[in-house]
Amino acid sequence: MQSVWVWLSVPENQNWLIFIAGGLTLAIVGVWKAYRHFSEAASLNNLAKMYESQGQHAKAESLYQQSLAILEKNLGPDHTDVATSINNLAEFYQAQGQYTKAEPLYQRSLAILEKALGPDHPEVATIINHLAELYQVQGLYAKAEPLYLRYLVISEKTHGPCHSDLATILNNLATLNYAQGQYAMAEPFYQRSLAIWEKALGPDHPDVATSLNNLAVLYEAQGQHAKSEPLYQRSLAILEKALVPDHPDVVTSLNNLAEFYQAQGQLAMAEPLYQRSLAIREKALGPDHPDVATSLNNLAVLYEAQGEHERAEPLYQRSLAIREKALGPDHPDVATSLNNLAVLYETQGEHERAEPLYQQSLVIWKNSHGPDHTDVATYLNNLAEFYQAQDQFAKAEPLYQRSLVLRENAFGPDHPVVATSLNNLAEFYDAQGQYAKAELFYRQSLTIWEKTYGSDHPNLKMALLNYAAVLKELDRTVEAEAIEARAKVIQSTL
Repeated sequence: MQSVWVWLSVPENQNWLIFIAGGLTLAIVGVWKAYRHFSEAASLNNLAKMYESQGQHAKAESLYQQSLAILEKNLGPDHTDVATSINNLAEFYQAQGQYTKAEPLYQRSLAILEKALGPDHPEVATIINHLAELYQVQGLYAKAEPLYLRYLVISEKTHGPCHSDLATILNNLATLNYAQGQYAMAEPFYQRSLAIWEKALGPDHPDVATSLNNLAVLYEAQGQHAKSEPLYQRSLAILEKALVPDHPDVVTSLNNLAEFYQAQGQLAMAEPLYQRSLAIREKALGPDHPDVATSLNNLAVLYEAQGEHERAEPLYQRSLAIREKALGPDHPDVATSLNNLAVLYETQGEHERAEPLYQQSLVIWKNSHGPDHTDVATYLNNLAEFYQAQDQFAKAEPLYQRSLVLRENAFGPDHPVVATSLNNLAEFYDAQGQYAKAELFYRQSLTIWEKTYGSDHPNLKMALLNYAAVLKELDRTVEAEAIEARAKVIQSTL
């Protein structure tokens, strides 16, 4: 559309009407061009989301970037629609585990929206929440918590104390406390979140199911299995009723219940749930989707736990192949598959095949998350256990020590996962007859676990027995017998 200027024979004092008409035409043209560009950017963004859901991440990334470039060119770098597009690209990178790419994008999106809308606008709160979630998934809890609290204040101010958005932030705060082992602080957040969702949405809403699941996970972590199971079951029942049978949330709930049964040693109850999850994902997503790889991995873990290594290996291998093809060879999920396959080979005594897989998985995780990430500590620990099993103690010790330092830095000295590292070091020194060192680390780990779980928690039984054995080696028989008596009391309650 073009503006055509026509000089008409009209009185001189009416020429301004002609200019207004022409100006309006130009304005319409401008609006049309802006709409056309916005429509093109929106289409590219939607297509990117489709490719992302199909696991075609290279195509998705390019389209997200094109969409952002169009909006920046036509709207300027500080427009709120540009901020939304930046956020979409950040979410994409976060989903791929590319956290260093996601962070500056979230920060830029937040800065644009704060300037345009003010610090307390709901859209600002949304980006604050996204940035908090990014920090949380990296174990950067000190950065995440103030953002969650800021989001909570904005939400309460905007929506009041009973809005569903408030339930979301309470859930996130609970999850943050859970991740730090602060279970007593997490529980009331989860319970309040659940109460708000039930009141706002009704007892059969999918968000209620999510809240029930999270509370179940918390109880399971504390060994309160009788509380966990009905919550997992109710969560699944809600989702099956509210959603189509092949909905991703139904599959997630099936997996969660299966993992619960597997953790309790109820493998026969877990297997059909894993198999159903796999069948749904293969039918809905196709055989080469990353989510199918996750289901294959879960089923493989179950078969390995049952000692069915010949059934587990091809599932691990297929899971690895899917992830390498769909996500690229350097994705964190590929590292997980390599690690799991390494564990299988180690269990079968194929140490030459296991070692390079452990090493490769560690390298991938360091490159993708940085050398100080808490999950790097897990991979360091796995490689240390491998070397210890081969009696390569000189290689194992610094890996255990590095793992402990990373966890202490990330979680603080009193977190349960720190206790696990301390216990691993205790067992390492115990195996070499260095009983004085072992006693120190056993005692430290027990102190943390007792503080976290209570003095009679089932998880303490084996640690108490190991500690008692070391005390006997140190000729501290009276102390050892008292510790053994505690372990027997716990055993009697199981």
